[in-house]
Amino acid sequence: MKRLTTGAALATGVIAATTLALAPTASAAVTPSSASITASCGIFGGGAATLTATQTSSTSATITLSSTAITTPLALSANSINSTLTMSNSTGASRVFSGTVNPAIPAGGSVTVGPLPGTVAVGDKLDFYKGSLKMVIFGISVTCTSSAAQSPGPFVFS
Repeated sequence: MKRLTTGAALATGVIAATTLALAPTASAAVTPSSASITASCGIFGGGAATLTATQTSSTSATITLSSTAITTPLALSANSINSTLTMSNSTGASRVFSGTVNPAIPAGGSVTVGPLPGTVAVGDKLDFYKGSLKMVIFGISVTCTSSAAQSPGPFVFS
């Protein structure tokens, strides 16, 4: 009888563990997933740009900036732009996303940087307005800013 009880208890434990392992997990999400901004970037020009955010966990995310209005006067090789994207956070400290991720860009080509990784917290509300994108290319710093909030609104992390 003891063997039967032990076997039944073991089987119940295995079933419970399997059920937990196969249960759907809550996934981190950011809303909206993309937003529009108007940026001014000095010698790189300025205009409309798109920010795309992806939340990879409850504490990390990536943001990509792409624009056909922001262009580079020189050809740039892949992963040659050292980018630091600072997003203002209405719920606390600004958040910084940085890296050297970009496609190869021909002279006069549209700028895309990212996905740039960074740290976020649940409830963060991030906006490019009052933030900036600093790009260092061949030792020259180019800073992009915006004079208005992103649309449709800040990135909200959960």
